[in-house]
Amino acid sequence: MVTFSAAVRPLVSHLQRQLVRHAMSPRITPVRRCNLTACSSKYVLSQMHPMWHGPLEVPGGDHQSPIDIAVKKAVFDSELKPLESSYDPQTCQQIWNNGYSFLVEYDDTTDKNTLKGGPLQDKYRLCQFHFHWGESNDWGSEHTVDRRLFPAELHLVHWNSDRYTLFEEAVMEENGLAVIGIFLKVGKRHEGLQKLVDALPAIRHKDSVVEFNRFDPASLFPSNIDDYWTYHGSLTTPPLTESVTWIVMKQHIEVSHDQLAVFRSLLFTSAEEEVQKSMVNNFRVQQPLRGRTVRSSFTPFL
Repeated sequence: MVTFSAAVRPLVSHLQRQLVRHAMSPRITPVRRCNLTACSSKYVLSQMHPMWHGPLEVPGGDHQSPIDIAVKKAVFDSELKPLESSYDPQTCQQIWNNGYSFLVEYDDTTDKNTLKGGPLQDKYRLCQFHFHWGESNDWGSEHTVDRRLFPAELHLVHWNSDRYTLFEEAVMEENGLAVIGIFLKVGKRHEGLQKLVDALPAIRHKDSVVEFNRFDPASLFPSNIDDYWTYHGSLTTPPLTESVTWIVMKQHIEVSHDQLAVFRSLLFTSAEEEVQKSMVNNFRVQQPLRGRTVRSSFTPFL
């Protein structure tokens, strides 16, 4: 175990700032190709991130994400509790373009931003949130509902502070992470999102960081957070560890086309690179369910 810890810790200590880096952990040994054919041919992914262009080492196992949520196959679980979140906007620190998405990062050294309840047995701390989006409004979300795609998807990443002392430990372990997924739909302007949108031009290029304070992540929640689906899955960026309890909201939020256009104005590339690549289609394709059960906090028949 000493050898394993020594090998993993340098990786995971960097992971909070760079989830999209290729992982070199001894646990990540089996190799299989990402199923790019899972994307329907009508969705022309002309600018997919290079990370998904070839073979990728992923953890062995049958709990990869994202998935399609088949509403009628989801199992209603009356034991699922309402979610309880408590966030302190003062702990918001910065926005960072990591070359795959932009991360809004929070101070997670204390229990000032917590999530519990729902399917969770422990208390989790928020460390960051980010988005995935497409090059058009026809696709972009990682999860789908009855094969329906959304233009974008928000992920709020929390780690289990009851069982682990650092995000870097939790990301590699069972029940280590809880991620809330929220779909974005094009409609009216989202006032809670606009402060963030206004800050994005400052981090247009890869590795750009800008100070960003006093932002309440709960302002991005839909009005109804009691109805959700949950399942056991993985990170959707390397190292793809199967440590995530996914909580995907049934209700979407609305954002304007102009707000999403600012997302698409960001770049995968740094200012020094000759060829600039638009930050679009920064999602992983669908993964097989492989016998997992998706539970719902609500019944679709009511």
